[in-house]
Amino acid sequence: MAENEIALMAHLMRRAGFGASYEELEQRAAKGYEATVEELLHPEVQPDLEMDVMNRYMHGWRDMNGFMANQGYWTYRMVNSPRQLEEKVCLFWHGIFCVGDSKCMRAKQILLELNNFRSYGLGNFEELLMYLASDPAMLYYLDNQLSHKEAVNENWGRELLELFSLGVGMDGHSNYSEDDVKACAQAFTGWTIANAIPRYPYGSYANRFLYNRNDHIEEDKTFLGETGNFNGGDIVKIIAKQPATARFIARHLSNYFVSDEPQVPAWQHVPPLHPELIKELEAEYFRSGYEIRSMLRVLFNSDTFKNARFVKVKNPSEIVCGTLRLVGDFTEPKPRMYDPALEIRYMGQDLLNPPTVEGWHTGKEWIDSGTLVERVNFAAGEMGRVDAPGIQAIINRLSSEGSTISAEQLVDGCLKALGCYELSEDNHSLLLNHAQPAARLNTNSKEFALAVGQILQLIVSTQEYQFN
Repeated sequence: MAENEIALMAHLMRRAGFGASYEELEQRAAKGYEATVEELLHPEVQPDLEMDVMNRYMHGWRDMNGFMANQGYWTYRMVNSPRQLEEKVCLFWHGIFCVGDSKCMRAKQILLELNNFRSYGLGNFEELLMYLASDPAMLYYLDNQLSHKEAVNENWGRELLELFSLGVGMDGHSNYSEDDVKACAQAFTGWTIANAIPRYPYGSYANRFLYNRNDHIEEDKTFLGETGNFNGGDIVKIIAKQPATARFIARHLSNYFVSDEPQVPAWQHVPPLHPELIKELEAEYFRSGYEIRSMLRVLFNSDTFKNARFVKVKNPSEIVCGTLRLVGDFTEPKPRMYDPALEIRYMGQDLLNPPTVEGWHTGKEWIDSGTLVERVNFAAGEMGRVDAPGIQAIINRLSSEGSTISAEQLVDGCLKALGCYELSEDNHSLLLNHAQPAARLNTNSKEFALAVGQILQLIVSTQEYQFN
């Protein structure tokens, strides 16, 4: 099998998932690139995770009311779910449609929102917005339960336009006006949360959406050039058909899956990094009837995506979950099961608790002097565990090349096993020098396993490993 096919598959699995072992890359490459894309785009054909055993051991995962339980559960899903794109898309929407536990203080309610992202995140964008607009966690987070026809709260209406669908502007022009914000907020009056069911004697119940017709403003409203007695559903339909919405979603998909774009507030005046791809994605948005799955099919099969290797800074979830997938030792209950979720937090991505409704700033802003130390220490610590299944598989693969191998074979074999990483000439030379280039290594010795572990640790400590 051609090495460039494996390298392309490794690129796809890092971006459309959280990476894959070399054995999985070989299997997927044998199926073919386009067939793998289709499989990823249809997670429903893959089995979901079997959680029975985990639920027996991880008691907090039974009712999912605890914040840390939810973080640990999601981290486990990202590492182990065969539906890799489903989890990656869930994280994508969580970074855009932000709801934080710091205000909601109902982790299970946010989990229900995340489940909607899993179920509908690859589907129709208009339907996804409708689910979001009636999601109790979002309504509470953006205060729409406090919006009444006699006292309209514009928080939800403003963020729906600015951060969730249109964006402030594009091509140097504004996408909406203050009057549009007011009309949007008025249309969503009456969209609220039902009174809570008492938790005793059966435990805590999820909150439910309630439409209070008596608290809705029944009058004509003018929104984005259209006039009518609009309700919230009408607003969503109008938003979904806007060219600005197609651009907004296309740029977010490009930023998340292809190359790091400038931060969202700059998009009104800063053009996209890949304008031709953005145009293709916009066209597919309308051609497919607002289907995210169809847009991603265009994206993953584009030359722009295929050639954009190692140019995106990994977010903390990608660093942690990608490393754990390679190590292969986070698949069953054991002590310190919550440590990986805490590592993601220490690196700056507090899952279920983004810093603001704007979400996390991505790209190079993921890394500072503190988070870089966390990233390197975590990855190097995991890769040094030569008894872990994934590391053992790498050792066995290298050992199968002969009774002895050269230092260059060792370094290049480790780079290949981690997903065909490419190092600068200087870093490659440093690793060769560490591996004693004048000697051949006995693959049957205990020292060989330690040498493999050390090279893997050095690779994940390089600048190159911080990029997808």
